[in-house]
Amino acid sequence: MKLIEGGICAVRGVKANGIKQGKNGLAIIVADAHRLASAGVFTRNKVIAAPLVVTKEALMNRELKAVIANSGCANAFTGEKGILDARWMAALLAKKLNCVENEIGVASTGVIGRYLDKDWIEEHIDEVLNRISDSKQAGKACARAIMTTDTMMKEVAVELGNGVHIGGIAKGSGMIEPNMGTMLAFLYTDAALSKETLSSCLKKAIDKSFNMVVVDGDTSTNDMALLTATGYQECEEEVFQEGLDLVCISLAKMIAKDGEGATRLIEVGVKGARTEDDARAAAKAIVRSPLVKTAIFGKDPNWGRVVAAVGYSGAEVEQDKISLKFSDNKNEAKLVDSGRIVEGKLGALKSIMESREIVIEVALGLGEHEATAWGCDLTYDYVKINAMYTT
Repeated sequence: MKLIEGGICAVRGVKANGIKQGKNGLAIIVADAHRLASAGVFTRNKVIAAPLVVTKEALMNRELKAVIANSGCANAFTGEKGILDARWMAALLAKKLNCVENEIGVASTGVIGRYLDKDWIEEHIDEVLNRISDSKQAGKACARAIMTTDTMMKEVAVELGNGVHIGGIAKGSGMIEPNMGTMLAFLYTDAALSKETLSSCLKKAIDKSFNMVVVDGDTSTNDMALLTATGYQECEEEVFQEGLDLVCISLAKMIAKDGEGATRLIEVGVKGARTEDDARAAAKAIVRSPLVKTAIFGKDPNWGRVVAAVGYSGAEVEQDKISLKFSDNKNEAKLVDSGRIVEGKLGALKSIMESREIVIEVALGLGEHEATAWGCDLTYDYVKINAMYTT
């Protein structure tokens, strides 16, 4: 397996394009498939945005030949009008592509409680479609079009040893956690896999990646991850799963690193847990903790906040078995060894806290299960961004 360039356009049969004008953006992805299959995972927020309702229905009845996504307006909490507007988006693209409405996935991201600017979308859809292609530039334009408060475009692609390609783009910066966030992810592969296999693989990959990211602890109304296979090459499920995991984890880390106002990426690994749920709960409690996040922003070597978060996480914990270390991927400082404080390490920890990437490792000493979560520091700029988001 190797990383390659091109994002979703590295996948056979995939063309894309997008435009971004101020806060408004429009992206379109089209799959020219040999054997088409699609799957999706959606927010668990009970206030679910209109595009997700429409896309869920489409996936129940058809495979997705194309996706249309807008940024700047979430089309969430917009009632029956919002549903009609999301169906209008699907129908608009379906007519252009000469297919049926239920073969179009719809996604939106932006401010909740505002109606779609249908005129703007209709004015610009031909501009996007006329330049749709499988070029690297078109893939990047698509990834850029779905950004909101993101400061960096998020795309990744891999080629498996058997020649199968998997590519993905995502957006996400704030309102992230606990089960995906204000996050859109569009994933494509040229593997030939069934809808059932795609769905199973997608859920497993998301559990290891997007569902282990915390920026601020808010769950969005619009979270969506779609996976489409164009079916050009046979692939074993196990091999495909490994590649999909890598793509999703790579995108998840980009989201964590690009958290609103963030200056540091936090990676937390928990091992030695009694159960997998315990490992996941402890890891996410650490990256969710405002006290841990602000300490890392301030470069404050207050490691006690980490063990406190483990203690309230709900995971089974025995204090005299906990071990803790920090690292920057080069140097490390072991601070706790089986419940005993390791003296003389604060100087090393202060140096590590200067790094842009902080790795925290916790060993619970109770079992064989482990999990990894990603997050970012909590900064003054996070407050500024979200205090003035709709202005």
